[in-house]
Amino acid sequence: MRPLSILLLGTQMAIGGAQRGLLDQARWFKSHGCKVTAAFFYDKEGLHEKWRRAVDFPIHNLEAYENGAGFLRQAGQLLMGLWRLWKLLLRERFEVVEAFTHDSNLLGLPLAWLERVPVRIATHRGRIEGFLLWRQRLHSWLVNVGIASTLVVVSEQTRQLAMDEGVRSDRIVVIPNGVMPLDTSSVNGMDARKELGLAEDNLFLLSIGRLTHQKGHEHLIQAMPKVIRRFPTAKAWICGDGPLRAQLESQIVELGLSDHVRLLGSRDDVSLLLATADIFVLPSRSEGLSRALMEAMAAGIPVVATNVGGIRDLITDGVHGLLVPSEDSERLAQSILQLLDAPLMMKRMGAAAQAHVLEAHSTDIMCQRYYDLILGLLENK
Repeated sequence: MRPLSILLLGTQMAIGGAQRGLLDQARWFKSHGCKVTAAFFYDKEGLHEKWRRAVDFPIHNLEAYENGAGFLRQAGQLLMGLWRLWKLLLRERFEVVEAFTHDSNLLGLPLAWLERVPVRIATHRGRIEGFLLWRQRLHSWLVNVGIASTLVVVSEQTRQLAMDEGVRSDRIVVIPNGVMPLDTSSVNGMDARKELGLAEDNLFLLSIGRLTHQKGHEHLIQAMPKVIRRFPTAKAWICGDGPLRAQLESQIVELGLSDHVRLLGSRDDVSLLLATADIFVLPSRSEGLSRALMEAMAAGIPVVATNVGGIRDLITDGVHGLLVPSEDSERLAQSILQLLDAPLMMKRMGAAAQAHVLEAHSTDIMCQRYYDLILGLLENK
């Protein structure tokens, strides 16, 4: 393989799917002989030093954002962060810059264009909650005029979304997300349950995602009373943090579910949770192609998910899992009960989901497609 010099650019250092995807891609390119650098505009969760020690490629914190800073100070922080990125581009002379979020597309790719980086890849991973219309139009313009060499989208549904936002179809390439399966086989299930505080007879439903309107966690909480009436030992734990935490905590208390539903916050032991879960639930209102869902499927966990966005590209209803309409707590509860009532169906769907993700959505497949795209763009140059 041709050893490329690549910068992978993200917005925030945090425990999340986009960040794990960036780091997985960086490891793949590094292991295939490329010179890889990762950079983030800010460190949201104090992870920079930990990540630097864990990987064998440079990771830069551009320090472009300070939580709680006033407008003038924040403007100065952003300018200094862009200056640090500019100096990095000047020093390293990258052949490729790939940005992983709308914000990093908007902030990083114009600088890469000015610095004449040959390949500048923007990505679109699904609908962005609260993304202002003028920024959406600016983002589409950036792609259409060639400041971004191309826009990679993660599903056919996301391709249509990008076109609806104004991106020309000839500027779009579909490369579905891939995942590197988390190590769940080495986890002892009984020991893990004890560590997590679960009894042997607890039926454990797991959901992973930021606590935002998009993720629809309130519908899983709303579904739990019906599940508990049939299966009194059932527990539903939601891994992730976000602005709706207080609202969801209030809902749990109001429904009398404090003994059955827990908000875990951000966790770095996802493999432990996946090794223990009986069913994975994703009640989102919209999705690009959920990495958390794919990791659950790769672990062989049967899934119940909403029939939205890229999820319908990933799951065949009744084969790899069960699909339900979004914002329908009743149907969500019925589908969870359908699986809990049928252990053989759970086992069959979990095995089918695992085989499907490992065969069609591995990190190897995804990264090879990025590599081929990059070579094609370089040849066109």
